[in-house]
Amino acid sequence: MSTAQAARDLDVHETVSSRWVEQAAADPQHAFPGQGQMKPEQVEIDRLRKEVARLKAERDILKKAAAYFARDAI
Repeated sequence: MSTAQAARDLDVHETVSSRWVEQAAADPQHAFPGQGQMKPEQVEIDRLRKEVARLKAERDILKKAAAYFARDAI
């Protein structure tokens, strides 16, 4: 079956179905993770985003503490 025919059967644009085929060919093991499984790269990105958020919160707390103690020193 051609990608064009598959796209018509699935009622999606042909470029979408072509992209799916390319992704499956590029990384067949992780092309369709499903069941809550993420690609290893996505797991790392999520972990780094959480770490960045935690570090920003810590930075903001330290800024407020420094401003508080600097005010008392004057």
